[in-house]
Amino acid sequence: MMGFLTKVWTALRGVGHETEGVFIDAQGIRILEQEVRDAKEAQVDAKESLTDVMAEQLKMERQVDLTRKNLAEYDQAIRKLLAQNNEALATETAEKIAEIEVDLETEEMVLTSYNEQITDLKVTILESDKQIKALEREISIVKSTEAAQKAAELTAKRFSGSNSSLQSASDSLQRIKERQQKRKDKMLSARQLLKETSGTDLQDKLITAGVIHNKANGQSILERYKAAENKTT
Repeated sequence: MMGFLTKVWTALRGVGHETEGVFIDAQGIRILEQEVRDAKEAQVDAKESLTDVMAEQLKMERQVDLTRKNLAEYDQAIRKLLAQNNEALATETAEKIAEIEVDLETEEMVLTSYNEQITDLKVTILESDKQIKALEREISIVKSTEAAQKAAELTAKRFSGSNSSLQSASDSLQRIKERQQKRKDKMLSARQLLKETSGTDLQDKLITAGVIHNKANGQSILERYKAAENKTT
């Protein structure tokens, strides 16, 4: 794992200088992604190994339990033989107990070793998983930054220079706006000229000045009817 991390951080340091700072190049990203894939494959092997060790641990636990039960049976037997003063058989039984105790000690040592291996493997696998996930996040960030910076650089290049395609499009858009404004101004001028030649422009000015009233004014019509009503009464 340390060798893997050394390669990864070495690749991370292999960066090139660009606008807005330093970021990893495409080759470096490919190296990182390959290292992560290799690490994941190693994790699969490690988990398979852990499964194998755990299976051996369970097997040894059953063996230890069996040996302890066997030892307990001989322990009861020798106690009964001693109570019966059967010295010869008790001596033979004691020798068997000695053999079983040696076997039990060996089995318990093996079981302890399995337990320690399982604990170490679980810790290693857990830490490796964390490191792999952290590197995957870093790769994602680096790739996103790379893409964003390339997009910004491309945009800047396209906008730079009077002959660029985007600049040309922008100029065309401005010309269209200018033509539309000119057309609008012409239509306004035409309407103004029509008013002046038809006399409506002068009439509007007189109405605004309060000198004459607008014939279409509802208030003036109402006043006219009121005046007529007053005359009849």
